[in-house]
Formats: sequence, structure tokens, C-alpha cells
Amino acid sequence: MRQILFSGVIGMFLSLIGTPLLIKLLAKKGYGQFIRDDGPRNHHSKRGTPTMGGIAFILATILAYLLTKLLTGSELSFSGVLVLLLFAGMGVVGFLDDYIKIVKQRSLGLRAKAKMAGQLIVGVTFAVLALNFPDARGQTPASDKLSFTQDFGWSLGPVLFVVWALFMILAMSNGVNLTDGLDGLATGASVMVFGAYTFICVWQYQESCANRLTAGPGCYEVREPLDLAVVAAALMGACFGFLWWNTSPAKIFMGDTGSLALGGALAGLAIVSRTELLLAVLGGLFVLITMSVVIQVGSFRLTGKRVFKMAPLQHHFELKGWSEVLVVVRFWIIQGVCAIVGIGLFYGAWAAAK
Repeated sequence: MRQILFSGVIGMFLSLIGTPLLIKLLAKKGYGQFIRDDGPRNHHSKRGTPTMGGIAFILATILAYLLTKLLTGSELSFSGVLVLLLFAGMGVVGFLDDYIKIVKQRSLGLRAKAKMAGQLIVGVTFAVLALNFPDARGQTPASDKLSFTQDFGWSLGPVLFVVWALFMILAMSNGVNLTDGLDGLATGASVMVFGAYTFICVWQYQESCANRLTAGPGCYEVREPLDLAVVAAALMGACFGFLWWNTSPAKIFMGDTGSLALGGALAGLAIVSRTELLLAVLGGLFVLITMSVVIQVGSFRLTGKRVFKMAPLQHHFELKGWSEVLVVVRFWIIQGVCAIVGIGLFYGAWAAAK
């Protein structure tokens, strides 16, 4: 378990000291945030705040994982590296989007087709690799079955699995992206979900079917769960360190560089830990905010009326008079409850199977 402690602490330390260095570099180059004119008025003061801060916690996470392996003398795992590749790959797509926004001073960044193409390339590569390279027990990082706390139901087959994996990656990436509208909101929420996944993957390791001492009813057929916990801890620590600088008043924004990367990491962890549908509960805040946009757009197109003053949901409450900090803290509480409920469902399913 030293690996988990090391990765979390190193990730937090690197992000904590690396983010202010990135702030200085971005400010020197004039890479500031573009603010939409149709948003809440109090957001206009944020114009020019350095963005692309996701670079800091992406590098901190990867370095934390590698340094942990070096310090503990343990080997890299295919599952852990695969999640980090998805994390970094989505971050590259987000970086290109942010860079174009800054250089061309337009709020849209990459053209929709180019952005989607980048996400599809990264997502398909992850999904295909996840169904290949079996270990000595014949296990691949992912399963082509649907999962909640474990695999269930029928096999989707490789083609439908790739489609399902892409849906999850795109949904979570856009969910985190939509949530990243207030200082610290998406970062703090992500810390909680990665913390939950650290616990879940440790539990899966202790109750692994590959462990002859504990294997039995309710054991988990998850490949390399301990290393997944190391990755989740590194992500949690790196986001926690970044939050010091990203909380209100934010000194830096994560940008699409960070939000797409975090969404990819969440989806990747859910897929390889066989908790795909459980992610909708664990990351409930991201789902809630995404649904607010779906409801707003659907209502306006069908009836010509808006349900919320503004979507995503956090801006609705800002326009109702809530302060930014109040919205963030209350939404963090909602996310905390979602994480606790998700862990409770995970444990309950294990207890019921024993």
C-alpha cells in the first residue's frame, strides 16, 4: 500500500509547486482565458486569467506514477498505463482547443469536427487496446460486458464495446467540461471521485479472484486493481494540489486541457475497474450538470421556453443571486453525497454476494 500513499503525496506536491511556475509562464506569454459576453457579469473580471492549467496536474499525475514505481521498485502495469494514456491523450485534444482559443481569440477553439475527430482517435485507441494483450490468466484490461460493481449480462462484442467506451469517454469529458465553469468546482468534485476510486480499487485488490487467500463469492475479476488504485491516488493528489491555486479567486483555470483529460481518466478507470454504470452515481454532479444542459436545449427546441435562467446548472443559481463560492461549496456537498452513495452501493453489492 506504500505505492498508493507515495503516488498521492507526490502528485499533490508536484502539482502544488508546479502550478505557480506554470502560472508565471502562461502569464508571461499572455495565455489568458477568453470569457463569453453572454455569461454572468461577475465572470468578466476573470478575463485574462491564465488557462491551460490542466498541463500542471497532467504532468504531476504521470510523474507521480512513474516516481512511485521507481521508489518502490514495482513494475508498470498495462491497465494503469492505459488509463494514463487516455488521460494524456484527451489532454492533448483539450490543449489544442485551448491554444486556438487563445491565439485566435475566439470562444469556440477547435472546429467541432476536428475536436470530435481527436476525441474519437484517442477513445478508439484506448478501447481497442483495452480488449487486447491478455495477461497470464487470460484477462484483458477491459471486458466487453456491461458492468455496475462487476460485469453482468451478455457480451457486447468488440464493436459495440468500442461504441460504448466512446460514449462513456465523450460523456464524462463533456460532463467535466460543462462543470468547469466556476472556480474550483470541477477540480474539487474530481478529487472526490478519484478518492472513491482509490478506495474501490484497493477493495478490489483485497478481494481479487486472482488472490488465492481471499478468492471466493463476490471476488473481483479486475486486472491489476492495485495499480489502478495507484493511478487514482496520483490523480486525486494532483487535483488536490491544483485546487490550492484554482479555488476562488482562481489564479489559473484548467481549461479544456484539464477538463477533457479528467473526464477521460474517470471513464478509463470505470471501464478497466468494471464499474461503468456505477460511475454515473460516483460522478453524479457531472451527470446532473450535463442533464441540465440537455433539459434546457430540449425544452427550448420543443416549447420555445427555458427551464433554467442559464445552463449549465451552476450558472442558473448564480443568476438567482447565489455567490460563486456558495454555489461551489453546495455543489461539492452534492458531489460528496454522490461519492458516498456510490461507495455504499459498491460495498452493498459485495456484502450481498458474500
